Amino acid sequence: MPQTNMLVTQEPVPQSVKSSDLVPKVPEVEHNTEHYGSSELAMAGFRSAKYLTEEWYQNNNIRCHQAFTDCDQSECNRQESKHLAAETKALSQRTQQDTNKKVGERLQDVHFWKSELQREIEDLMAETDLLIAQKLRLQRALDATEVPFSISMDNLQCRERRQPPDRVKDVVEMELLKEAELIRNVQELLKRTLMQIVNQISASTPEMWGKYCQENVCRAQREKTASVNLRLLIDNILNDSSKDLCVQCDAVNLAFSRGCQEIENAKNNLEHHLRKILREITDQENNISSLKQAIKDKEAPLRVAETRLYQRSQRPNVDLCRDNAQIRLASEVEELTMSIKALKEKLMESEHALKNLEGTQMILEKEISIKNNSLFIDRQKCMTHRSRYPTILRLTGYQ
Repeated sequence: MPQTNMLVTQEPVPQSVKSSDLVPKVPEVEHNTEHYGSSELAMAGFRSAKYLTEEWYQNNNIRCHQAFTDCDQSECNRQESKHLAAETKALSQRTQQDTNKKVGERLQDVHFWKSELQREIEDLMAETDLLIAQKLRLQRALDATEVPFSISMDNLQCRERRQPPDRVKDVVEMELLKEAELIRNVQELLKRTLMQIVNQISASTPEMWGKYCQENVCRAQREKTASVNLRLLIDNILNDSSKDLCVQCDAVNLAFSRGCQEIENAKNNLEHHLRKILREITDQENNISSLKQAIKDKEAPLRVAETRLYQRSQRPNVDLCRDNAQIRLASEVEELTMSIKALKEKLMESEHALKNLEGTQMILEKEISIKNNSLFIDRQKCMTHRSRYPTILRLTGYQ
């Protein structure tokens, strides 16, 4: 029966081999039962599962060699660790000393620039406070323009309620439009200046300075100068705008006064003509009454003359002739007829004239009512409202 070979090749074991790798593996046993008897088959399992003596010694040697190697490596590692710890300690001490030196030098620079920045901050904060005061003054001036603007717009809206033909684009309306446009321009200018102030105060905030101290100091000085110039500009803007508004206010008030005087003169003239019309209407009514009475007075003589002619036409035979009496009666009837016709024509003319006079009376009364309405709007509404126009101190932002 052939013997199963279970020897492991005896080669040097490398130091990196772990102990667990040295556990002997059980060789596979061929299960060939063709040439063995039953007794030999029963002993085959015991023989194949055993190590050889040489393998046992070899395994012990490997274990001892591995232990020696591990101890030697551990001792080398401890020595290297001590050496490395000493080197890193010395390096950290040198690094810390150099860092302390650099930090000290940097601290001196920081203290120097801190004092410089502190001085600039104090100057800048003082200038910022002045600029904020100008901002408040500018805001007050902007708020003060709301009153004159509302006055101008109210005046324009009130004058829109004038009745034709007084709803004209006169000097007063032109001045009011000019005033409203001027106020809008002043408001836009003040708003732009306010925005410039807001941007200036943001640029002057110390927290927004850059990382270079020298640049911050120079920037602060530039911003301080810009703030001073901006305050001077604000003074000029407020003074000029308030003067312009006051001049325009005076121009509007003067136009209102002249316009009211013109309306008053026109109203007085209309009232004078209305009085004449009323007197003429009274006289014309009396004239019409007289004409009607004259026509009535002519009707009785006409009937008498016509009756006489009729009765004389009843004369018999030769007595029915055109004698002087007949001729005179005929001419009387003709004269009376012509007189009545002329009186009636004159009556019609007088009644037409009276109707024209009454129509003119209504027109004049309506015109006078329109003038009174215009005077009420200009004097009682507009000019009274304009008495609330802000003073020059308020327009310049001091109140």
